[in-house]
Amino acid sequence: MSKRSAIQSHEWFAVVVAFAGSFLILTAYYVLRPVRDQLSAAVGSTALPIFYGATFVATLALAPLFGALVARYPRRRFVPFVYLFFIACMIAFIPLFRMQEALDARLLGSAFFVYASVFNLFVVSVFWSFMADLFDAEQARRLFPIIGVGAAVGAIAGPVLTKAFVFLIGVAGLLVISALLLGVAVLCLLALSRWSCRHPVKGDDRREQRIIGGSFLAGAAETLKSPLMRRLAILMLLGDAVGTVVYALLVDYNGSVNLTPETRANFNANLDLCTNLLQAVLQLTLTRSLMTKFGPAPALSLDGAVKAAMFGALAVFGTAFVPVLAAITRASAYGVFKPAFDSLYTQVDAETRYKTKNFIDTAVWRFGDLAITTSFNALRALGTTLPGFSALAMLAAGGSGWLGWRAARSIEVTRTKD
Repeated sequence: MSKRSAIQSHEWFAVVVAFAGSFLILTAYYVLRPVRDQLSAAVGSTALPIFYGATFVATLALAPLFGALVARYPRRRFVPFVYLFFIACMIAFIPLFRMQEALDARLLGSAFFVYASVFNLFVVSVFWSFMADLFDAEQARRLFPIIGVGAAVGAIAGPVLTKAFVFLIGVAGLLVISALLLGVAVLCLLALSRWSCRHPVKGDDRREQRIIGGSFLAGAAETLKSPLMRRLAILMLLGDAVGTVVYALLVDYNGSVNLTPETRANFNANLDLCTNLLQAVLQLTLTRSLMTKFGPAPALSLDGAVKAAMFGALAVFGTAFVPVLAAITRASAYGVFKPAFDSLYTQVDAETRYKTKNFIDTAVWRFGDLAITTSFNALRALGTTLPGFSALAMLAAGGSGWLGWRAARSIEVTRTKD
C-alpha cells in the first residue's frame, strides 16, 4: 500500500477515535428513531402535517441561529455545546415517555418529532463539519471513507440495540441508551480536538480555532439564482414526495398491527435494520460501480425506476406490501439516490455548495414534508385510495428519475464544453 493511500502513523489515533465517534452518533440516532416513529404510528398519518409543520417552523427558526453560532465560535467551544444540548433535551424527555400512555400523544409526538428531526439535521452535519475542519484535503480523501464506515456500522448497530432492549427497558430506557452513546461521542470529539492541537497542518497551526461559517439566507438566495440549484431543489422535492408518502403509509400500517409503544418501536427497528443492511449492500456494489463507470445520471434514473416499480407492486398487493415497499424504497433513496445526488454538488464552487446544500437539506426538505403530508390528507378526504396514491407516487418517482438524468447530463455537457 502506498503512503498516499495508507493511514500515517500519527493519524491512527485520530482515525480510530473519529471512526468510533461516527459509529456512536449514528447508533444513537438509530436508537432514537424508532422511539420517534412509534409516536407517529400511535396517532396515525393524519397527525403528520402537525408534526412536519412544527418541524418546518423549528428548522426555519434554528437554521439561521445555527449559522450565526458556527460563524462566531470556533469548533472547540461550539461542537461540544451542540451535543451536550441534545443530550440534555433527550434526558428531559425520559420522564415524559414513562407517562406516554397518560399524555396527549399528539402533543408529545409533535415535541419529540421536532427534536428527533432537528437531531438528524444538525448533529450529523456538525460531526462532518468538524471532520472537514480537522483534516486537510489530502487527508480527507484518504481517511473519510474509513471514518464513514463507522457511520454505516452504527446505522446497523442502532436497530440491533433497540430490538435487544426495547422489551426489557421500554421506549424511555432507549433514550437513556441513546444519551449515553452521544455522551461518549462528545468525549471522542474532545479527544480529536486535542489531537489536532498536537498535529497542526503545515501553515495552519491554529486550525483548532477555525470557524466553520455559513449563511442560511444566502443559501436561499443562491438556490433561487442558480438554474442548477433550482433543479436540484426540485429533484429533492420529488424524491421527498415519494419518501413522505411511504412514511405516511407505513405509519398507518404500523399503528394498525402493533398496539403498544414497545411493539411499534420493535417493528421500526426491524425495518431500519433491513433497510440499512440493504442500503450498505447497494452502496458497496451497485451504486459504486454505476457512479465509477457512468457517473451519477444512471444511478438517479435507477432510483426513480425502482421506486416506481415498488409502487406499482403496492397497487397490486395492497397494504400487506407496505413494509417491503418501505424497506426497498428507503434503501434505494439512501443507498443509490443520496450518493448520486450529493455528488452533483461537487460540480459547483465551495461557497455555492456550502450555502445551497444547507438550505436545500433543511428548509426545502422540511417544506416538502409538510406540503406532501397535507396533500396526502386532503386527497384521502376526497376519496383517494391506495391505487390512486400509488399512481401519484409513480409519477413523482418517474419525474425524479428523469430530472436526475437531465441534471447530471447537463453538468457533464457543461464540463465537456469547459
